[in-house]
Amino acid sequence: MPVEVLSTETPALLRAAVSRAAERLRAGEVVGVPTETVYGLAANALDPAAVARIYAIKGRPAHNPIIVHVASPDMARACASAWPPLADRLAAAFWPGPLTLVLPRTPGIPDIVTAGGPTVGIRWPQHPFMQGVIRACGFPLAAPSANLANRLSPTNARHVVDQLGDQVPLVVDGGDCNVGIESTVVDLTAGVPRILRPGMIDEPALRAASGGTAGGRGAPEPERPDDTAPRRSPGLLDRHYAPRARLAVLTWRDDAGLLTQMQRLGARPESTFVLAHHRMPQVVPPSQVILIPDDPEAFARALYAQLHLCDAAGAAWILVEALPDTPAWAGISDRLRRASRPA
Repeated sequence: MPVEVLSTETPALLRAAVSRAAERLRAGEVVGVPTETVYGLAANALDPAAVARIYAIKGRPAHNPIIVHVASPDMARACASAWPPLADRLAAAFWPGPLTLVLPRTPGIPDIVTAGGPTVGIRWPQHPFMQGVIRACGFPLAAPSANLANRLSPTNARHVVDQLGDQVPLVVDGGDCNVGIESTVVDLTAGVPRILRPGMIDEPALRAASGGTAGGRGAPEPERPDDTAPRRSPGLLDRHYAPRARLAVLTWRDDAGLLTQMQRLGARPESTFVLAHHRMPQVVPPSQVILIPDDPEAFARALYAQLHLCDAAGAAWILVEALPDTPAWAGISDRLRRASRPA
């Protein structure tokens, strides 16, 4: 059957989409949904069979947990067995928004959501559709990105349909995501709070909101073929967020330097695309050079969409100009680092 795509362009269409999606979710189905970060593949977080459909559609490893999305502080607290004062401070500063808090789970959160681990990631999304549909359902939604495992996250409804096809019978079109990469994840369960996955809420902002206690990176969790221990957060696999094309992050001073690196990689100019924000090269056709603003928020909004376009154009290589090494760019740098790892 063809995929049903519902618009939310007007208040009436938004209400109709919320009603239709809530009906499907209450029936235990999976729905493609917009959030402000990336598009998600949503199911009732309290229904193990519904969540299992998410894993099956994505081909998601069983040890990779799923974030639970809520629509109120009370719903968030109902998912956690402990709620420290710092959770209140961070929620007050950044919710609704692109921040996920990792806390001890309650028995009501199914094992499949947490990959069998003792903690759960909780987020209150900002997107009006997500807020409306969670309230209409009356239960939290498990909603990882609506893509195949380890592949590029979608930032519009077309990306979802193109990648998942008729495996998801209903996709809600909420427009382009206005954040563009996945949420910042902060672990509040291990004494000193740690950032497990950087995002567009950066370390200085977290420290300011928490009185200086939240921030710092957690220990890296390299992915190994025999390592199936539950992760504390999504986004910790070694290779993730990857386009079909090979991706490399490079620094160059001039065209000669870039061409030398391309030759070393085996990247042929006719099948190589370049994402630049400062130095515009002339070693590939002009149509294969994509300028992204030299601003972290604008860059994040554009990144995945441009990588999708490169894939659609048949790119064999995507070369990304190296980013500034500052906290504001940390989330984007993390995504590019994982996307550049070999399959």
